[in-house]
Amino acid sequence: MEKVLLLFRLLFLILLVPAITGIRLDSSNKQNLDALRRLGLGNIVNLPLYSDAPLSHYDFIVAGAGSAGCTLASRLSENPKWSVLLIEAGGVENWIHQVPVLAAHLQSTASNWNYRSTPQRNACWGMQEKKCALPKGKVLGGTSSINYMIYNRGNRREYDGWAAAGNPGWSYDEVLPYFLRAENAQLRGLEHSPYHNHSGPLSVEDVRHRTQIAHSYIRAAQEAGHSRVDYNGETQLGVNYVQATTQKGRRHSAFRAYIQPIRASRKNLHIVTLARVTRVLIDNATKTAYGVEFTHQGRAYRVKARKEVILSAGAFNSPQLLMLSGIGPEDNLKAIGIPIVKALPVGRRMYDHMCHFGPTFVTNTTGQTLFSASIGPPVVTDFLLGRSDTFLSSIGGVETLTFIKVPSAKTAKGLPDIELIQVGGSLASDEGTALTQGANFKAEIYEKMYKELALQQQDHFSFLIMDFNPASVGRLWLHNRNPLEWPRIDPKYFSVPADIEHLLDGIKEALRISKMPAMQAIGTRLLDKPVPGCEGHKFASDDYWRCSIRTMSYTLHHQVATCRMGPESDPTTVVNHQLKVHGMRRLRVVDISIIPRPSTGHTNAAAIMIGEKAADMIRSEWS
Repeated sequence: MEKVLLLFRLLFLILLVPAITGIRLDSSNKQNLDALRRLGLGNIVNLPLYSDAPLSHYDFIVAGAGSAGCTLASRLSENPKWSVLLIEAGGVENWIHQVPVLAAHLQSTASNWNYRSTPQRNACWGMQEKKCALPKGKVLGGTSSINYMIYNRGNRREYDGWAAAGNPGWSYDEVLPYFLRAENAQLRGLEHSPYHNHSGPLSVEDVRHRTQIAHSYIRAAQEAGHSRVDYNGETQLGVNYVQATTQKGRRHSAFRAYIQPIRASRKNLHIVTLARVTRVLIDNATKTAYGVEFTHQGRAYRVKARKEVILSAGAFNSPQLLMLSGIGPEDNLKAIGIPIVKALPVGRRMYDHMCHFGPTFVTNTTGQTLFSASIGPPVVTDFLLGRSDTFLSSIGGVETLTFIKVPSAKTAKGLPDIELIQVGGSLASDEGTALTQGANFKAEIYEKMYKELALQQQDHFSFLIMDFNPASVGRLWLHNRNPLEWPRIDPKYFSVPADIEHLLDGIKEALRISKMPAMQAIGTRLLDKPVPGCEGHKFASDDYWRCSIRTMSYTLHHQVATCRMGPESDPTTVVNHQLKVHGMRRLRVVDISIIPRPSTGHTNAAAIMIGEKAADMIRSEWS
C-alpha cells in the first residue's frame, strides 16, 4: 500500500503540479524545490548521490555514464585487476524514470540537459524563438533513461558502409555479435531467430499495451503493401509493433541493465555522480592523455589514469570536452584562447534524424488514446501489482513502426528512407503540458490544433515522420572557455531542401495508409486544424505540408558524427576504427558521436553496441 501511495504522489507531481502550479520539475532550481516541499513533494525529486569518494589513480576513467559509458564501465570492471572510475554529470533514476508512459515528462526535469539549438532559419518555426529542443540525458543511464525506449539497430548496408569507408571491424557481420551480446529478448514469435539473443543484460520486449488503433494500423499498412517484418532481423522494410527496452513493462535503461546489478559486488568500479568533467589532462610533448579534471560538490579534483581516458559523454559533451582540452578546430580554439594540442575537425559535422510531428488523425473508437485523465487509481494499482499491459507501460504512446522507401530519396535497394512512428496520442494527451513544453513548442500550437481534442477526450493518433537520410549537415562549437556553459549547436535543419521532400513523401504515405479499409473501419480521418502560420496554404496541399514540416519540427535524440570515425587520411574524421583520437595516445571516444553517417536505426541500440565492442578492443589491447 505504501508503494501505491508513493506512485500516486509521483504521478500527481508529474501530471498535475505543472498544470496547477506552474512549477517546473527541475531539481537544480531551489525556488521550485522549496515550492514542492511546501506541497510535501520535494523529497521525491531530490536525486540521490550514489557516489564514491574518488581515488587519485585508476586504470580507466570513463567520462559520461550514458548508454555507451554504462556498458563500457560494466564490461571493463569485469576484470577484477582493473580499477574503473565512471563520472556522470547527473544523478540517479527514480520511480518516475521507470514508468514508460512518462517519457515526455522527463524532458522537463533535471535528468535532461535541456539543450536548445541556435535559432533555425528553415526549421522549428513552431518553437519558442525558433530554437529546437535537443533532449539529452543527464543522469546515470544518459538518454536511455529519458528516451522513448524504441529498440532499432539499423540496417546491414550501413554498417557494411562504415567498414568500406576505412573502418575495419565495423561491418554488419562484425557488429551483430555485440548487439546480440547485449540483448535479452522477450519477443513473441522470435524465440528462435538468429537475430536475437535471450541472455544479455538489456531487456528488449514487446510493449504489451496495444490499442485497437494500433491493431487496425498494422492491418492497414499490410493492405497498403507493407510486409510484417522483424525490423531488427533480415530486412527492415515493412511494418510491425514496436520493440522496446523495457522489462516487464518498466523502462530498462543502460543503468538498470549494466550498472545497478553489479554495483554492490564490483569494488573495483567507482562511480561519481553530479560531477562535471571540465577537461582531459594531456601531456602536450607526448600527446598522451593521463587523467581528467572534474568538479564535485563544490570541490575540484584531478584524477589520473594508468591506462586510458575514455570520453563517453555523448554527441554534444564529448566534442565539448575534446575542445576544452585543446583538441578541435584550430580557428575555434584560437578564437577563444584555448592552446591547441591537436587540430582536428571536432564538432564540424553533425547529422540528425529530423522529424515532422504529424499528421494527426481522429477515429470513432473510444478509450484507445492516451490521455492523462485515463491514468486513474485502478491503472496505477494494477501497474504496481505487476501488470504490464496498462497505459503506464506504453512507451510514451509509441505503438508501431513502418520503414518505407520514398521516390525523392533515391537510395540503395533495401535501405529505408523514412520511418513512420505511429503514436497513440498527440500534444492533446497531456493537455499541452509536458510534451509541448519539453519540445519547446509555442503555446498556440496546442491551443489552436489540439486543445479541442483534449477537452473532448476524442480518440486520435499521430505520426512522427522521420528522415533517415538527411543531406543537411550541422555543426557544434565552443563560444568561450567556460566548461560549464553549453556548446553552441546549429543543426542547420532543412538547409538542403531535398530533406523536406523526403518528409513530404513520408506524409503522403501515411495519408495513403489511413485510407485503407482497416483504418476506414474505425472512422479514421485527418484532423483538419491547420498548423498556425500555414493557414495561407490550401489545407493538405504539398505547400501546406512543406510549411507544416518547417513548423512542426521534432528531433528524437539521434545526433551523430561530431567525433566522426574514419581513417586519419580522411580530413573529416576525429577517431580511428579503434575509436582512438587521431594523433593522441591513451584517449578514446566511445559513444554515438563516432557514428560517421546518419543511420536507419535509433541510436540507443547502437550506443550500447559501441560500448560492448569498445570493451573488447580495450581488453584486447591491455590484456
